[in-house]
Amino acid sequence: MKISVCGKGGSGKSVITTLLAKGLQDRGYEVVVIDSDESNSGLHRMLGFEDSPVPLLDLVGGKKEVKNVLPKTPLPLAEQETSVISRSQISLSDIPRKHVISNNGISLVSVGKILQALEGCACPMGVLGREFLKKLQLTDNQLAVVDMEAGVEHFGRGVESGIDTVVVVVDPSFESIQLAGKINAMASEIGIKSIFAVLNKVPSDEITVKLKEELSKQNVAVAGTIPHDSGILEAGLEGRPLQSSETLVETDLIIDVLLPRSVRLT
Repeated sequence: MKISVCGKGGSGKSVITTLLAKGLQDRGYEVVVIDSDESNSGLHRMLGFEDSPVPLLDLVGGKKEVKNVLPKTPLPLAEQETSVISRSQISLSDIPRKHVISNNGISLVSVGKILQALEGCACPMGVLGREFLKKLQLTDNQLAVVDMEAGVEHFGRGVESGIDTVVVVVDPSFESIQLAGKINAMASEIGIKSIFAVLNKVPSDEITVKLKEELSKQNVAVAGTIPHDSGILEAGLEGRPLQSSETLVETDLIIDVLLPRSVRLT
């Protein structure tokens, strides 16, 4: 099962990605977190890693080589490392060690980042992310959680074509609600049936009720709510791992909604 976490910028996608990963880890899953946001650089710290893995973009030779590498048949055995992305199927064990870091059941893979001015658009990263997600093969006890870039451009690139469930992070704002409706429609257009909103940074029960009312008008189902949490805010400000006991119950309830019985560990 592959879960995409998306929404508007600043809504807390990386926070929700981290909470879901840690919650699934607590349930005994091996969680593959895929950083598909080319601008946010803090996900690895939230998960408790000191550094990010070397991006998959480097594995194919950089942005200019993406289109050349993906359509080709696998390279000779001597060049096996660079041929990983061109395979028809990819497992976590196929990825060279420098491109994946792991700790206590959570592994992190990064598609790529924009690191300097005048570097050009992120389209090659979208293409690479789409192909990687489509080809990634998970075992029975593995789940993937993907931290998407802000907005909806990744839907235009078809990145979600390899996704089973879409989670839209919604903060208390008109823009976030409107974007959730748009994401719900676009995900439905490509055949994804499992689409849920997760309310984040909610300051009160009254705001929760209002958000749910507005999202119902957009035909968006709500999986659960993460309240405003000063511990999460402080950890993000200081670049520390997220370790907030206040959100454990809420995250567990959200996971109950997201996971179909067919993939639950016995």
